[in-house]
Formats: sequence, C-alpha cells, structure tokens
Amino acid sequence: MARRWLPRVCALVFVGGIAGIIIASVNGNNAGVILTIGFVIVLAAIALLTMGAVSAKERIDAFDEADAEKLEQQVMALVVAGAAEDQVRALVRDAMRAGRR
Repeated sequence: MARRWLPRVCALVFVGGIAGIIIASVNGNNAGVILTIGFVIVLAAIALLTMGAVSAKERIDAFDEADAEKLEQQVMALVVAGAAEDQVRALVRDAMRAGRR
C-alpha cells in the first residue's frame, strides 16, 4: 500500500518545499525557515530512497549466476551417478517452468 502513496506524498513535499523556499527567501530570507524546509525535503528524499531499496523485487545478477552454477553442479553430480543427462535437464526445465508460474 505504501508503494502507491509514498512517492506521491514525496513529490508533493518536493514541489511544496521548493515553493516554500522561494517564498521564504522572498519574504525576508529567514535562514531558520529555509533550513527547516530543506530538512523536510531531505527527509522525504531519504524516505523515497529507503522505500526503493527495501522494496526491490529483483535479485542481483551475481546471485543468479551463483544459483545457476550450483544447479549445474547438481546436474553433473546426478549424471556422474548414472542418470541420463537428457532426462535430468528436462526435469530441471520443467521444474523451472513450474516455479515461474
């Protein structure tokens, strides 16, 4: 649920913050107000970056390569133990297809 509303809220904070900094600068150049608005913008940016880092769905390619290497070693171990290589590879393909569904 937060994946839908958090980016919108952050965008509103960004736009409102820029307008607030401009208005505060024109109104008397109060450093405290400008710094406070800037701090709120930074917090919104940190929240957006954190959400993006935490909710990433895809794994890093290095992990996929490591898993593929482990799978290949297991296939080779079965082939060395006497299983037919074609049947083992067909089983792996079928298992991967079933896992993607």
